[in-house]
Amino acid sequence: MVIKVRPASVYEDVRTLVGPKAPGANVCWCLSYRIPAKLNNELRGPARGEYVAELCRADPPPGVIAYDGEEAVGWAAVAPRADTSFARSRKIPHVDDLPVWSLWCLRVRPGHRKQGISHALIAGAVAFARDQGAPAIEAYPLDNGDARVDLTMAYAGIRRNFERAGFTHAADTTSVLAGHPRVVMRLDLR
Repeated sequence: MVIKVRPASVYEDVRTLVGPKAPGANVCWCLSYRIPAKLNNELRGPARGEYVAELCRADPPPGVIAYDGEEAVGWAAVAPRADTSFARSRKIPHVDDLPVWSLWCLRVRPGHRKQGISHALIAGAVAFARDQGAPAIEAYPLDNGDARVDLTMAYAGIRRNFERAGFTHAADTTSVLAGHPRVVMRLDLR
């Protein structure tokens, strides 16, 4: 298996990875950290998908997708922190004034897990941010040690995987997800 990671500019592939099974469902679409809470609550059903379709046509697109051949098998959300709710977060601190990018969601499709795709997604998100001129990239993964993480809450990633990718611990947070504290992990891209 050869995994290629490309910018998430193909809406159908993003829909496959983060969209709902039923078109009218109000699933996340990986918008909850990307857009203001008011807009996130107002966008219902198909309007959420339409919003994501616009993001896929934007420059830069909303993240990266991992492909096994032509099959979309993984997703990573990455964008300038200033364009996300992390810019205003009281629980996840700013380390400094550097205009960092945030990597906040990793998703690997069932049937493709445990094959290194999340590692490829992290590397692809780092390359994408670097190509966009980001001076650094941050992630806010779970600091779970060796404890198991519920798959529905594993979207933030786990600290160990970011350490393997060269990220270092930059700050503690007061954010807790699935019973595990989250930490700020950072990789300097300069």
